[in-house]
Amino acid sequence: MPNIISNFTLSQKIVLICGVSSAIPVFIIATLSGLDMYYTLFLIMLTLVFSTLLSSALAKPIQLGVQSLETGLLNFKDGEFSSLLAYKSNDELGKLCQLYNQTAKQLRQEKQWIYQRELMLDKVLQSSPQALLLVNDNSTVVFSNLISRSLFNSSTRLEGMQLSKLLENSPLQLVAAIEHGIDGLFNIEIENQDSQTWHLATGEFLLNNQKHHLYIFKQLTRELSRQEVAVWKKVIRIISHELNNSLGPMSSMLHSAQLLANKVDEPRLARVFATIDERISHLTEFVQGYGKFAKLPQPQKTRINWQNTLNNLKNHWQFSYEIKNSPHQLQADQAQIEQLLINLLKNAHESGSNINEIYIQVEFVTQACVINVSDSGKGMSEQVMANALVPFYSTKSTGSGLGLALCREIAEAHQGHISLHNKIKGGINVQVSLPYS
Repeated sequence: MPNIISNFTLSQKIVLICGVSSAIPVFIIATLSGLDMYYTLFLIMLTLVFSTLLSSALAKPIQLGVQSLETGLLNFKDGEFSSLLAYKSNDELGKLCQLYNQTAKQLRQEKQWIYQRELMLDKVLQSSPQALLLVNDNSTVVFSNLISRSLFNSSTRLEGMQLSKLLENSPLQLVAAIEHGIDGLFNIEIENQDSQTWHLATGEFLLNNQKHHLYIFKQLTRELSRQEVAVWKKVIRIISHELNNSLGPMSSMLHSAQLLANKVDEPRLARVFATIDERISHLTEFVQGYGKFAKLPQPQKTRINWQNTLNNLKNHWQFSYEIKNSPHQLQADQAQIEQLLINLLKNAHESGSNINEIYIQVEFVTQACVINVSDSGKGMSEQVMANALVPFYSTKSTGSGLGLALCREIAEAHQGHISLHNKIKGGINVQVSLPYS
């Protein structure tokens, strides 16, 4: 009997209790009054019918309230928080439904906030300069960002791929680093390109009760180059400071000596002082050139008018040029961009190139202004090209080794980059990529 009653709904239990509670007193009163058995049964049946109808009517609001709560909780289970309960009776169930509606509104707001945060996090991860790869316990990629496709030489999304399949077309050094599975540095050798230095950070955590492996790849090549340039700049500043401290007094003493020499009839002294003066001037100019590299100011960006800029340069240098897809605008430091082009044109003219084959192309591509300066000179060997952007490195007997280094500084100050490539038919093409707004 208890098992049967436990299967009843709350409304059925209320009706049963009301029926039994009303039938028992009628039976006792009828028995004590000595009423006929059939008359007693009639009274009990009549009482049961009346109590059932009355209790059903009273239990109906309770049934509706319970059904509303059940529907709402099923919505909660499915992650749906937009539905509210319409039950608004001023009783205990009504208060529970009101509390449910308040909870649903708060959860809906929190869900929307979490969704916005997820969108923001996804945007940050997708635009991160670090390659991210999340792999589950079945070695299946469940998340990756855009830069990871480039790292793993894939033109499609990585999600859903097996890690072993993904590594088939990856550099051997990258495969070894992942298989090793611990934090550390590794180098990737790419044909016809400089070696790239990467740092791998790994981690494990539970997601949906399943173990996941996170791989974070950070390219350190540019960062190491910046640190190297920063060291060079510090050295240059120290040397420039010491030289300037000596050149000032030397120039002053030379001027005094020249005044004294004017009173002495010795032509050789004039030649000696003239030579010293010429070397001091040359050394001063030399120091100032290095100081310009060591103290490159922050770019003061304005709109670059390429037509006027290139036409002004043609007054001093011979070259031809082309401007492609010009509707876009580049915001950059006019003086620094001109200095960059002057350095590249100077190198092109000193490369032994035919003057008529020195060419500048300015092209606007997706999110970047690409400047190509090419010549038909002798080109560069692999060793020279590997060190061409390093300060002080020069293959010219009178070169300072700062021309291309300053170009790199200017490009990186504009959040861009510079690269050098030998042309198939001879000569060099220097490509500068600058992001535009």
